[in-house]
Amino acid sequence: MSHRRFNPLKDEWIIVSSNRCNRPWKGETEKSEDKGGFQKSEHFNPLAPGGVRANGEVTPTYTSTYVFTNDFPVFTEEPNPEVPQTDDLFQSQYDVRGTCRVLCFNPDSSLSLATMTKSQISSVIDQWIDQMNELKEKYEWVQIFENKGAAVGCSNAHPHGQLWCMNFLPNEAATKKRNQQKYFQRKGSPMLVDYLNQERQKKERIVVENEHWTVLVPYWAYWPFETMLLPNRHILRLEDITVEERSSLAEIMKILLVKYDNLFKCSFPYMFGWHGAPTGSHLKESCDYWQLHASYFPPLLRSASIKKFMAGFEMHAEPQRDMSPEKAAELLREQSQVHFSTRKNSNN
Repeated sequence: MSHRRFNPLKDEWIIVSSNRCNRPWKGETEKSEDKGGFQKSEHFNPLAPGGVRANGEVTPTYTSTYVFTNDFPVFTEEPNPEVPQTDDLFQSQYDVRGTCRVLCFNPDSSLSLATMTKSQISSVIDQWIDQMNELKEKYEWVQIFENKGAAVGCSNAHPHGQLWCMNFLPNEAATKKRNQQKYFQRKGSPMLVDYLNQERQKKERIVVENEHWTVLVPYWAYWPFETMLLPNRHILRLEDITVEERSSLAEIMKILLVKYDNLFKCSFPYMFGWHGAPTGSHLKESCDYWQLHASYFPPLLRSASIKKFMAGFEMHAEPQRDMSPEKAAELLREQSQVHFSTRKNSNN
């Protein structure tokens, strides 16, 4: 069973999930130069229709999106018999419950969100929202995320993401909750609404924008080509967006991810996640201080083969970056909205 342990030196928690050691790992076994020649691998892929997963389950023949409970979940609803420790230096939480799900974006293993159609991306967004509506009453936090590429530890190249739901607020959510509340109490307006309004005036770090959404490189970005995706109006949670906003979200995600791939002519790896207002018991309280947002954290630095690592100083002192956020935004902004593999195939 998973549990949490408290680090009093940093005032934060860490999740301990020994059962995850049993999961299959394939993220570092494929060494290939991906220049746009995406290869199909359905016959060997447990996430593709008809694939056999590590626990013997057969993935059904799905035609759009497909959701199933993670075969090696961090969180389950099973009670943990362990007794928590309450000593200042040895604190633990054993009442850690939840569920973990895998969301296959598309049955075609050769695709990524960048190479899917707007309609196919819309199906993913619809599924995210359906899952949020189903899970938000029961769990304090529903983390929607995607790890794309072996460079960020993805164990399967099939287009997919995950949802981890839990009965507590994890570190990042708790910190963002606290700081957005403090700002709202001081200013009377949501921090990220004010921030976006100023960024849209400055135009220095905007990558792409449409009627309903804006993508920018944050002023405080750590990863070389980190971006934040924000709605242009005040929205608490993903499931609160309108039909029109769903459509334009698919559009702007497609544009951004094509720009990412075009930057180094590769299937660009990244860590992506949504952060909406907390759910569960928090649905009964005002969360007007929160603004919905998503972040992309790509590890690539100067080329498809050069990664940024958190090195000695950064692990022990403070994050550091070389390229300015303004320059990163400029490089992304300059990229075509047509995927490089399509241009190559059409001799353009």
